[in-house]
Amino acid sequence: METVTLSPKFQVVIPREIREALKLTAGEKLRVLRYGDRVEFMPVRTAREMRGFLRGMDTTIEREDDRL
Repeated sequence: METVTLSPKFQVVIPREIREALKLTAGEKLRVLRYGDRVEFMPVRTAREMRGFLRGMDTTIEREDDRL
């Protein structure tokens, strides 16, 4: 687990290992979410980039009638 420091301008640097693993680039937009008592950053992806990301998902679950 990495530790970062919040600057006086309320900025943080995302550690290199995490940037590389998530393939983040300079200038990329991130969504910021408050989840309980923590902050989460989610890369904003285009619909084209998201295509196929659910491949292999189990679709045999029971659904409510209005969700078919």
